[in-house]
Amino acid sequence: MLGYLQKVGRALMVPVATLPAAAILMGVGYWIDPDSWGAGNALAALLIKSGSAIIDHMAVLFAIGVAYGMSKDKDGAAALTGFVGFLVVTTLCSPAAVAMIQKIPVEQVPAAFGKIENQFVGIMVGILSAEMYNRFSHVELPKALSFFSGRRLVPILVSFLMIVVAFILMYVWPVIFGGLVSFGEHIQKLGSVGAGIYAFFNRLLIPVGLHHALNSVFWFDVAGINDIPKFLGGAQSIANGSGIPGITGRYQAGFFPIMMFGLPGAALAIYHCARPENRVKVGSIMLAAAFAAFFTGITEPLEFSFMFVAPVLYVIHAVLTGISVFIAASMQWIAGFGFSAGLVDMVLSSRNPLAVHWWMLIPQGLVFFVLYYVVFRFTIRKFNLLTPGRELAAGDETDGYDVNVDHSDNGESQTESLARRYIGAVGGSENLTAIDACITRLRLNVKDSAQVNEGVAKRLGASGVIRLNKQSVQIIVGTQAESIASAMKAVLTKGPVAAAASAAAAPVPAATAQPQAVMNSGTQVVATLLAPVSGEVVALENVPDEAFASKAVGEGLAIKPTGSTVVAPAAGTVVKIFSTNHAFCLETENGVEIVVHMGLDTVALEGKGFTRLIEEGATVTAGQPVLEMDLAFLNASARSMISPVVVSNSDDFAGLTLLAGGSVVAGVTPLYEVKN
Repeated sequence: MLGYLQKVGRALMVPVATLPAAAILMGVGYWIDPDSWGAGNALAALLIKSGSAIIDHMAVLFAIGVAYGMSKDKDGAAALTGFVGFLVVTTLCSPAAVAMIQKIPVEQVPAAFGKIENQFVGIMVGILSAEMYNRFSHVELPKALSFFSGRRLVPILVSFLMIVVAFILMYVWPVIFGGLVSFGEHIQKLGSVGAGIYAFFNRLLIPVGLHHALNSVFWFDVAGINDIPKFLGGAQSIANGSGIPGITGRYQAGFFPIMMFGLPGAALAIYHCARPENRVKVGSIMLAAAFAAFFTGITEPLEFSFMFVAPVLYVIHAVLTGISVFIAASMQWIAGFGFSAGLVDMVLSSRNPLAVHWWMLIPQGLVFFVLYYVVFRFTIRKFNLLTPGRELAAGDETDGYDVNVDHSDNGESQTESLARRYIGAVGGSENLTAIDACITRLRLNVKDSAQVNEGVAKRLGASGVIRLNKQSVQIIVGTQAESIASAMKAVLTKGPVAAAASAAAAPVPAATAQPQAVMNSGTQVVATLLAPVSGEVVALENVPDEAFASKAVGEGLAIKPTGSTVVAPAAGTVVKIFSTNHAFCLETENGVEIVVHMGLDTVALEGKGFTRLIEEGATVTAGQPVLEMDLAFLNASARSMISPVVVSNSDDFAGLTLLAGGSVVAGVTPLYEVKN
């Protein structure tokens, strides 16, 4: 789960990178015209509106950015899919649409739907769109519908999926939103302690966009608190008795030390913890984000930079925010804001008679600057958190090669474009001497395996690179291996392909993947796999093949066959049978992708010893025969008949629980459970 969140966090850096510029534009605009926010100054209006065009549409930027960033090939079609999905969900869940669908007046639509365009919905849509793109972007439709094949199919499928998502949100969203409003009404009775609790949850709910519900209770007139309007009323609020010096503004004051000082301290810690080669890039992002937080109080550029890649830091940030607001409320150090808790609003609020001892928030902020810096730096280094700049070079362009370049507009198919980039990753056509494939891997002969750029290969979607020797390399790409290999051969007929980078520019050490224990955690069994062949169980790490033993292909077990019939280990669809009939891939209805690979290097036998009993695309039941083997011939001819049975997308699930050991019977003995 943490690995998946880090993947989401890295994808979020695409849209987050646009936020500091927007925050600075708005901050300068508010500084020029602090009283009327652009109404009295054309330049201020231009800057504020330019910045708000980005900030106000943060949710849709997240949908687009996450869909693009989490797509396997970083294609623009994935970004379009995220945009389409967001439009469908937010349109169907808008107050007018909800009123029409549920046959009620607009006035009776829950207030929650007025806040449906939030970060949570954007991120959720982005994730779902990316998953749909990764699964269906290579689907080929019948010839009559071929125009809608591949990438064009995905937005259509996502549109239908988002109808279901919107229907669920129509009933779930108001309950969650209303529950938070009720929660806020209760904790406001706790005084300064309640202010601290509110601030803690205010930060904690930002990732899912539900902080608006809580803010409405404390900042506006949902439960009678109305903290912001009362504070902005100043002398008038004091005169009519609604504003109380030292009390009014306590749900705002403690945010100033955090936004102006604490988060910039965190930014400095993240910068100092970045790898030396990444500090220039990280420094520019952190400097802009820290300035935005200090000057305007816009913190999303900073918070979203570590929120998902290091969730523990975000929880620490929420706790420290709660403490800061509690201290300011207890000591009655009060300042308020009309926009956010930055320098602009602090200066403006200093003239407000309800701002009591507001200057004490500055020394409090200096303390929190040090506190944030020390705590963040210690935590990042102690737990080796992958904050910006600490991750390995995935997604970096320092190797001089852009994996996002798509050559499909030159008449190449998407697969050929991907194949061209894989050729570049292995050192270009000059380094490549032979191309072959197995069911999940490219088997390549090269002049010098040191020229293979593992980082680029993994950015293209490979799960592992195995260097067998100086001239032989295997790249684990999943069940697309055969089609990619064919496309690589086709691309080479068109002319030479340049290398991604020289070995000197981007050296990559030999693969040293260590066997990892199969996880046994999980809460729900999504599939139970039966033995596909009778024989003796062999632990995956003992398989004499580095790709399987290192679990680069996936988690699972292996079997040394004693029987000759190979059956389906679970019910599902046979999505791939290799042309030499030595391996097949099965996908269950729950999305578990199972690779059954009979023997090692049996692809070299060119189909001898194997008989196919069903065709690719067939729907099978657990235990249904798929292959028949001439076991005597295979035992005499194959390098080894130890046969891996792995889940190629095991990273998508909580783990596998091993059930078998010793002898197993085909179609009868459970091998392992896949849990979610």
